Amino acid sequence: MRSKIFMFALIFIVGIFLNGKNDLSAIEGKGDKKAEKKVITACDGETQIVLNDVSKNEVMSREKAQEVASMLLTTYQQQKKYQSTKFTRRDSLIWERELKAMIEEGYKWFHDPSLGTNGISCDMCHPDATDTHPETYPKFQIQLKKIALLRDMINWCIENPMEGKPLKEDDPRMKAIEAYIIWARANQDPRPHAKTLNPGRR
Repeated sequence: MRSKIFMFALIFIVGIFLNGKNDLSAIEGKGDKKAEKKVITACDGETQIVLNDVSKNEVMSREKAQEVASMLLTTYQQQKKYQSTKFTRRDSLIWERELKAMIEEGYKWFHDPSLGTNGISCDMCHPDATDTHPETYPKFQIQLKKIALLRDMINWCIENPMEGKPLKEDDPRMKAIEAYIIWARANQDPRPHAKTLNPGRR
């Protein structure tokens, strides 16, 4: 009888101990979570500010977020003011080479009937990317009966005049075609403010 009472008492004590340990872990976990500070990184991928009054996973109010964004911009501008450029002539040449490669890839697909099934290619209706007006997007497109981006119209042309299958938005061919159209129109646009693409421009 005594042994049974002893066993029940032992189980009861162990249960209290384990439960208390779990509660303590939960409290410690919450404390650690609060101790983690939120770090915000600017669009340049380098400038950062640490927020001592905001926890890591906290969603800020719009007012607080605007305050933080303003601080981030000020920090970026101050650092940029006192730092010499990190970009070299070699960097510019690399960017120019990659941009040229992407535009050439877009030019190739723009003239390639394999995007469709009937032998028609983009350039047959739009030689040198004429009548594509990339600078006017987004806009309401009558054919689509909705607000469209340039890529939406590219796919519409692939599906209809060319009778092909639409490209996914992240398809390298779609990105290349978009790059070619924008580049071609920027280089042909006679308006004074229209400029050619500048690789690496910030």
